[in-house]
This record gives sequence, structure tokens and C-alpha cells, in this order.
Amino acid sequence: MGLFPPTGLEYVATSAKDLVDRLTMLDLRYERSLCNIDNLLDFIKKENVDIICISISWDRQFQKICDMLNHFPDNIPLVVGGYKATEMIEELFKTCPKINIIARGEGEETIKEIMKGVPPENILGISYRKDGKVIHNEARPLPDVNTLSNPDRSLRRNKYTMRLNGVKTMSMTFDYVLGARGCPYTCKFCTFNLNPLGQKRNYAPRTIESIIREIEGITADGILFADDNFFVNAKRAEKICDLIIERKIKKRFIAQTRIEISKHPELLKKMVKAGFKILLMGIESPNDRILLQLNKGFTSDDVRKSFERLRKFPMYYHGYFIYGNITETEEEMMNIPKLAKEIGVDSIACSKLRIDKYSPLNDLAKGTPGYHVTDRGEVYSDAYSHPALKRIGKRMKFTFYTPARLIKISWKLIAIRLLTLRDIGSFIIASPLLLRNVIAREIEKGRLAESLKRIFISNK
Repeated sequence: MGLFPPTGLEYVATSAKDLVDRLTMLDLRYERSLCNIDNLLDFIKKENVDIICISISWDRQFQKICDMLNHFPDNIPLVVGGYKATEMIEELFKTCPKINIIARGEGEETIKEIMKGVPPENILGISYRKDGKVIHNEARPLPDVNTLSNPDRSLRRNKYTMRLNGVKTMSMTFDYVLGARGCPYTCKFCTFNLNPLGQKRNYAPRTIESIIREIEGITADGILFADDNFFVNAKRAEKICDLIIERKIKKRFIAQTRIEISKHPELLKKMVKAGFKILLMGIESPNDRILLQLNKGFTSDDVRKSFERLRKFPMYYHGYFIYGNITETEEEMMNIPKLAKEIGVDSIACSKLRIDKYSPLNDLAKGTPGYHVTDRGEVYSDAYSHPALKRIGKRMKFTFYTPARLIKISWKLIAIRLLTLRDIGSFIIASPLLLRNVIAREIEKGRLAESLKRIFISNK
């Protein structure tokens, strides 16, 4: 959707800005014209760019990004970083011969040394080419989060709003705040609290006052707390809410959390008063044996009891689920929309299981007959191929997202005042163009009739 800025890249750019004469930061989700390699090369030449730094955070469009890197000028140093770059060091160096350095893990301190001209052999946390070989320096110790400068938002070339199928659908603007790095939990499917080197990022919160100061300086309407779980420490979260209320900060907040937040009714009351509108919650599975396999630390009955309490508070609840787990049957996967409707979540996102390089689920997958993990971490089995899992994913989506559900979602967003009249007006104005683009996309993919049938006739 292009909803939020590339905050990780902004942290690194902010660390580098005082060490260069001029710094330009591009978000190619918005800079569509520069996605054309000829236009991008013209930009690099006109701006007299003398070092290029690229962030690759996900494997989406990975090959397209590699193709772009291979067109860059030979005479300009190319530094690559980001989560996916760190995970795929060998593949990137092999596929992209123009890469000089890969900055592994958190890059704020590494970029400073690169820009200062420190010899590569003396820079911790990088891999680089030398005499036709790839050299891997020792890992850099993870920095204290309270020593990092807040992202310099003046580096942005665009505002961040909701865009669907290339259409700006509302006037509400969005931003990120990172209140902590790392997570104290040990869910087996998640490697976000491990960087791709296998280093564990222990839970490290920023000071409360620094978070509030950053929020006060943000002009966007909505703020997502990008922490893996913003409410790890309930007392700390209460103090943040107290200060937001006390200082009359009028923002709409979104945060990620776990179901355990339901045990803190006083915190939930303060969250509503402070302007928290959406909670993003990792539920993962309706099946107890899968929850145990993933080491979630709760049962499906815990989920039901938690949402009995949560439904008393006027916020929007979005549930994350994982399907295609090891030994999971289609019947068990289809329990996801059933549980979601039962507990009253407002919306869901269902993702196929992925197993990254350092995931503890690797051993389970390798030891289970008939299961396979691709180089990109995609999991499939002899019983459930990629197409079969895709079909099941569609069934889950259309079983949950009926026309009545979409109307209910719209009403809920209005009722909790996430959307203002101005936002609603913007969406109505954009709707014809949005609908046209959706129909064009479905026609292009040859599935318009199938999609209409699933939405309006059958969800089987």
C-alpha cells in the first residue's frame, strides 16, 4: 500500500547525513518514474552521485532489484544493506557483481565508518570483495537504541498515505515510531528478533521521554509503533499513554501486540483515551497443536477468553494467522476464518509458513517426511503444493471477507474515529478510479469472473 515510510533506511540515512556534502533518499514505491533504469541512471548522473546505498528488506521483487543493481555505473561504489540483503549475502555477491560492500544487520554505525573512508578490513559488520574473493568481517555488536538519532523526516520526498492499486484513497497521512528493538518472546516461526546473522536482538526499549518528544515532532495523522510488541511492559505503556493524554497529543495510533494485553483493563482504557485505534495481533493458529509447535505460549481457549475482554474496548482488532504449518491439514487451515469470526476480530491476514535460515523450525521441516523448504524459505509438502496452498489461502480469504464483512469494517473504522469525514470523502472520490484499476488488474490476470463468483455467489 505504500502506507508507511522506510524507517530502517531513514535511520541509516540520518546517521550518514553529517558525513557527506549532500544526501538524497529515494523511496522507489513512490518514485515510479525512477523505477525505469534509464531514468534512474540519468538522475544519478545529474545529481553527481558518488556513492549509492540500497536497502533490500524483503524478497519481493528480489530479482528485479538485482537486475537494477547490475545496470549501475562501474565507477560508483555500491553498498547494499537491509534484512534480506544480510540473509542472502552469498547470493547477492554472486548475482550482482557490481556490489562492493554488504552492510550486515543494523547499519547505523556501519554506514558512518564507510562514509568516513575507514578501510573495509577494519569495519565490523560488513562483507566485501577483495582480490576476487568475498571477505566476511566479524559481526558488529548491536548498538544501544538510546544512542541512535531519530530518523530525519526532512529527508523524505513524499508524504505517506493509503494507496490501493496505485490510487491515493484517503487524505490521512501515516508515520512510524520505533519505541524498542527486539522481542522477549521465542515464537519459532519468527526470526525478527534474530538478525539474519543469527544474532539475537534482546528486547531493548527507548526512554519514554525520547518517544514522546519524537511523537510531538511528527506531523502525520496516524502513527504506527513499529515495535514487535509495544506492550511488553504494561506499566511502561501506561506511562506513555499518560503523557500522550497529559500533553494533549492528538494522533491516531496503531500498535502490534499479543493477546496478553487483555489482562490489563486499566491500560486498555488509557489506550482508548490516548487515541489508540488499531491493534495488530499475532494469533497465528486456531489449533492448539500448531500453537504448541510454533511456541506461541497460549492456547486457542486463551485466545477466546482474551477477545471476550478485548471486545469491550472500542478499538479495531486485526489478526495475523499462519497456514501451511508442518503436518497441518486443510481442515485445520480452514478453522482460521471460523475462529476469526467466533472471536470477533475485524480483519485478518493469512500468510503461508516461511522458514528462514536461522529459524528453529528448520530441523522440524527437515525431519518431517514429505516436507520441503525452498531457498527463499517457502514451505510446501507432497500433500500441499504451492498451488494447493494458494487455493486454500483464497478460500480462507473469501470465507471471511464477505460483502457484509467489508461493510462492517468500514462502519467500525468510522465508529472508532480512525477515519474522519475528510478521509471518507477522499475515499468516495477515489472509489471509481480504484474500482477501474481493480477490474483492470483482474482482467489482466484472467480471473475477473472467478473473483466475482467468489465474492457474490460462492465462498466454497
